[in-house]
This record gives sequence, C-alpha cells and structure tokens, in this order.
Amino acid sequence: MLQLENIYQAAFALKSIIRNTELIHAPKIKPDVNLYIKPENLQVTGSFKVRGAAYKISRLTDEEKAKGVIACSAGNHAQGVALAAARNNIKSIICLPDGAPISKVEATRAYGAQIELVKGVYDDAYNYALKLKDEKSMTFIHPFDDEAVIAGQGTIGLEILNENPDVEAVVVPIGGGGLISGVAYAIKSLRPDVKVYGVQAAGAPSMLKSVNDGKILTLDSVKTIADGIAVKQPGVNTFEYCSKYVDDIVTVTDDETATAILTLMEQQKLVSEGAGAVSVAAVMFDKVPVQGKNTVCIVSGGNIDVTILSRVIDRGLLKSGRLCKLAIELTDKPGQLRDLSAVIANHGANVVSVNYEHAGKGTDVNSCIISMELETKNKAHIKEVREGLTAYGFKLL
Repeated sequence: MLQLENIYQAAFALKSIIRNTELIHAPKIKPDVNLYIKPENLQVTGSFKVRGAAYKISRLTDEEKAKGVIACSAGNHAQGVALAAARNNIKSIICLPDGAPISKVEATRAYGAQIELVKGVYDDAYNYALKLKDEKSMTFIHPFDDEAVIAGQGTIGLEILNENPDVEAVVVPIGGGGLISGVAYAIKSLRPDVKVYGVQAAGAPSMLKSVNDGKILTLDSVKTIADGIAVKQPGVNTFEYCSKYVDDIVTVTDDETATAILTLMEQQKLVSEGAGAVSVAAVMFDKVPVQGKNTVCIVSGGNIDVTILSRVIDRGLLKSGRLCKLAIELTDKPGQLRDLSAVIANHGANVVSVNYEHAGKGTDVNSCIISMELETKNKAHIKEVREGLTAYGFKLL
C-alpha cells in the first residue's frame, strides 16, 4: 500500500527531472475566492504525468530496464514515459488512441518512443498495450493505477502544502484518478483539514458514478473536449483512494471548460488543455464550495492541439458572452443594413462577420435574413443589444 514515505522518496528521485511549478496567485479568475494555480501545464513535457512515469521507471531493476517499457495514453502519460525512458536509455513503446491530438503523438515520437496508434479510445489502447506487454515481456507503465505512479503524482500535494501552508481547498482534475489519488493521500496524511475536490468532464464521469455507486463502473462511451480525462473506467487502486480521501467529485460541461481555457489564457497567460482547465471551471461556475477560501486549482496539462484550441476559444467566447450570433429578418430594401449597423454601433458592439440570404418559406417574399457575429462585453451587453434592435423595430429570429 502507498505510504507517505513513498511520496517523499519520489520527490527526491524527481529533483533532477521535473521543473518546479511554483503556485501562481490568480484572484481575478473568481473574485470571491483567494485562488492559486498550480501550473503543471508548464511542467516538463507539458503535463504532471512525467512525475509518476519517471518515478516508476526509476524503481525498475536492471533486468526490467533492459527489456524496455510499454505504455498506453491519450497523450500526456505517453510523453512522460517516453522522456523518462530516454533519460534511462530504455526502449519504449507507446500505444495511443488513433484520435489523440497530432501534437501529442508527434511530441511523444520526438522523445524517441515507438508509436502504435490503436483504433478507439484510451481503453482500447490499454487492452492492446497489455497484449504487446505479454508478447514482448516488457514492463507496463500504467498511466494511473499503479502505486509508484500515484506516489509520483502525490509530490504535487507536498509542493502545494510547502508553498501555501494556509491552503484550505485543492481542486484536482480526474480521469483515471492517479493524480487526485496521490495528491489527496499526501494532503490528507499531513493536513486532514484541507478539502480535496475532484472534477470530471460531464461527458466522462466514470469516477463520480463509481464512487456514488460504491463499486467500479465502466461507461459505455465518453465524449468531451477534455481528451486527457476521457476514461471509461477508474482503476482499482484509484477508486479506493478517491473513495477514502476525496471530499467530493463534481462535473463541468465542455462549454464551462472552454470558458476556463479562455480565462486562463486572457488573465494568466497560461495555455491549458481541456483536462487541465476543468479544475478552474469548477471554481468559476460554483461547482465546489470554496467561496472565501484559500484554494489551489491544479492545471494538470497544457498540451492542447492548436486546431482544437481555436474552436475551444470560440466556445469560450460564446459561453462568456464575448461573442454573439444573431439572425435578423429585414425587408429587402436600401438602407436596412445601414440602420442595423448603426443600432449595433450605438450599443457598443462590434460586427465581425455578416451573411446575407433570401428569406425562405414562411416569410415575406420581400424579406431577407442577415446572420451576424458580434463582439460583445458579456451576457448583459448581449441583452442590451438585442433589446435595442427590437426597440428599433427589427425582427430577431
């Protein structure tokens, strides 16, 4: 079983590998919370995963190292294993779901790992990795359900307590549960008064449902922009640790996660992937009771594909009221678009795109439809613009 001593040993073993990710004070993200960010998105390989992988590999025998290691991952654990293996001159094979972001696949390959893309999601890659493990007699480095891996992730808990002795709550993303298991065990062992909250994507709540049901459950499917925590089934060990040491588990939607990604970029100049931002989303949208408390959110990773990032930003803008989409029915005659633009300008909104089309069935033959995207300040501003257009006589669809 995991002991606090194991986590201290991991902290010592990782000194020459990991980067010191000091807490960042971020009170503007949620004004009624004294919020700090633990920026593991700035960690070596861009994720906390290198901690557990490197500590596990450091404990292998010379015989095990000679045979190499194998792992499966949605991307971040893959990079951690690949880097740790390269540091030890060990061969590594990494199995990834074929839908993993290209940036994560190529980053893993760049560390020298042999890549095997497997059709499906994480669990499919996991089963294939176990098959290869038996065939090649390699050591499997589990992404979360391994005591040494959990101990490595638990070093984050030690660092939080050392940097912020007055911490009252820690909010942690959950996929398979390795990160929160290590963090919760470390924190509850040293400071049982500190609350530990877990956050899952609403489209992948495997740990939440398992803990609530009192037994490990397997989801039929998972769907979320937070690909790093899209796990169908929690681990045996991580389920036990979460059941015992985690105070509560909540979920956030993809829109809430997108808003958190956008907020971290704008306010803290931090790039987070979806899995990393769910902790911040939980605080922003009042999913956890941390009002007035010294709170630390672990931003677990920053390896987001740039093509996904652009779509996430748009969703975040829409969710926060910074982007507004309108459809207006106009009479097709000169001056209508001028008047429409004037009303929008008078209310302080900015037009970023316009699309015109003739009205369809059920509308006047002389009508047209204008679809517009506006830059706005917030949801109250959108309401003001809509009311202004209606008062002028425009018909909003």
